[in-house]
Order: sequence, then structure tokens, then C-alpha cells
Amino acid sequence: MELDHIGVATDDASALAGLYADLLGTSVVHEEVFDGMHVVFLAMDDGYFELLEPQEGGTIARYLERNGPGMHHVAFVTEDVDAALDRARDLGVSLVDEEPRPGAWDHTVAFLHPKSTGGVLVEFVEH
Repeated sequence: MELDHIGVATDDASALAGLYADLLGTSVVHEEVFDGMHVVFLAMDDGYFELLEPQEGGTIARYLERNGPGMHHVAFVTEDVDAALDRARDLGVSLVDEEPRPGAWDHTVAFLHPKSTGGVLVEFVEH
């Protein structure tokens, strides 16, 4: 697997995208409203930097209420998210998603519970 993206929760994805675009010399390559979030992806050499802004309740709104803005998850690209979940199960890793589900950018995703991954929310992404 390779790193696909790092997701950051924020109250204002557009403003933060502008800052990071200028700071890192990159640009927005994808933007959408998905699952109650405004999602913005900035291009990096070997992946993406994803900004997540809640548009209505949901997990990102709850995350921001509990933790404030900051790193939300790390995502790894896989050719087979089902096989990646099976490997995690075999290793005794707790899953957030028992089955893959639709994700942003028309990808298929599944999350692993941070209590099993050193406090890091891990996402598997199948393009």
C-alpha cells in the first residue's frame, strides 16, 4: 500500500485550502460536498492533502466539537479494500466499517478504529 492522503478537519476548508496552496505551492485538484462535508483535495507529489469541513452535523462536526481542528485520519490506497479489511480482521484490528462504503471522489473506503492503530484513524481507499 501507498499513502493516499492525510485528512484534516477544519471549520473553513476553502480558506485553509488557499493557505496550504500558497504555503506548499500546490493547487486544489478536487472539491465536492459529500456526506454532509465540504471536501477539498490538494495535490501533493505522492498523494493528496484532504480538508474536511462539516456542512451539517455528522462525524466531522462531532470531531471538531471534541477535538478542534487538526489531523483527522491517514489514508492508504489499496487495490482491494475487501482484502485489506480481511487482513486487518486477521490481525485482530477493530474496524469502524465492517464492509466497504462509498467515499469522496467516487472511491470505495473503509476505516479502522484508532483504538487498534495507535490512536490513528486509518482509512483504506480503493480508486
